[in-house]
Amino acid sequence: MDAAVAGGRTFTAIGTRWQIDTRVPLAASVSSEIDAVIARFDREWSRFRDDSLVSALALSGGAVNAPADAEAMLGRYVALAEATAGAVNPLIGDALARRGYDARISLEDRGAQAAPQGWRDLLTWTDGELALAEPAMIDVGALGKGRLVDLVGAVLAARTDGPFVVDASGDILVHGVRARVALEHPYDPRRAIGVWEVSEGALCASATNRRAWTGPGGVGLHHVLDARTGEPVREIAATWALAADAMTADAAATALFFAGGDAFAHDHDAQWVRMTTSGRVEWSHGCTAELFT
Repeated sequence: MDAAVAGGRTFTAIGTRWQIDTRVPLAASVSSEIDAVIARFDREWSRFRDDSLVSALALSGGAVNAPADAEAMLGRYVALAEATAGAVNPLIGDALARRGYDARISLEDRGAQAAPQGWRDLLTWTDGELALAEPAMIDVGALGKGRLVDLVGAVLAARTDGPFVVDASGDILVHGVRARVALEHPYDPRRAIGVWEVSEGALCASATNRRAWTGPGGVGLHHVLDARTGEPVREIAATWALAADAMTADAAATALFFAGGDAFAHDHDAQWVRMTTSGRVEWSHGCTAELFT
């Protein structure tokens, strides 16, 4: 990473480690503003806390005032669902909980459950309201961390002068500086399958070895489920996507686990790399990553 980025801050939020690198140390007021942005997002969208907005909707359905991010995120879910033939779905939360990735992270598998396939009839975000026609758990994990990285980046762009890098455990936003990012091998964290240089934009990664556990009978489970079946994906081990913003890169990295993900990435100007569970590496046309093939 360019030596011009020398200050910054490291902290834990939304269950993950964050590192913000800036040219000079962050002012206390900027750190407080970042904390407020993260707290607001977590209070609205986290299915891991009982007092969140999505947890309230999961109990009784109904309507609430729509969060500021509803249109951007849920509108992008429409494109994700269309590109992947329903494999990506924002009402996947109950299916994840049944497999053990619940609010307590119990890792107790209670069997597969498909997410509601008619989710666009159940979930609406119009006229300033976020509404569910019946109780269901919204989960924005396909792109939510990327969206939050963008929000933190917006604070830094407005309140600091100079380059910065925001790294939320693999979702990385780079502004005004060069960063060389290793693409970690999903089966051996000591190795990389390549390096990607990012000078402006976002690189997001997802892998099935992260947030993985063993179910009954030794069956391997992880957090990337096919919403149509409630079963974990088996063909793709890891994905990386580069785009102008982190929400787009995060969404593309999720879509790439499924058929149609490459078309979604193309339509949203995202470059990509992915590794199959058999060890084959694939990449998009014009990809600028340096791959160790």
